[in-house]
Amino acid sequence: MTAQHIEIAGKPMVLLTREEFERLAEAAENYDDICAAVAAQERRNAGEEYLPIELVDRLMEGENPLKVWRQYRGFSQEALAKIVGRNGSWIAKLEKGKGKGDVTLWRALANALHVDLDDLVPQD
Repeated sequence: MTAQHIEIAGKPMVLLTREEFERLAEAAENYDDICAAVAAQERRNAGEEYLPIELVDRLMEGENPLKVWRQYRGFSQEALAKIVGRNGSWIAKLEKGKGKGDVTLWRALANALHVDLDDLVPQD
């Protein structure tokens, strides 16, 4: 690397060619990417779940979280209802926003789907 050391207004400066500057900027960006990948792998090793973009997109588009998570986890409405001691029509009502469940039911659903309660309850 060729660099010229100069002083401007009493401050030490270094002049680089544009080519050198761009190479260093790219190296810094690559380093940031490597650090992010290492941190992501550490979170994965610690048990953090990675979600497919399709699931995230459905949630971000406002689709009912109960339905999205139920389908992602591979449950039918009837199977999930059985786990929480209800019937399938209750799950259908909740997914359509036509039924209200108490906090005990929502907690049971969240536990069955292995999600936080906040991730499951529809936001009004």
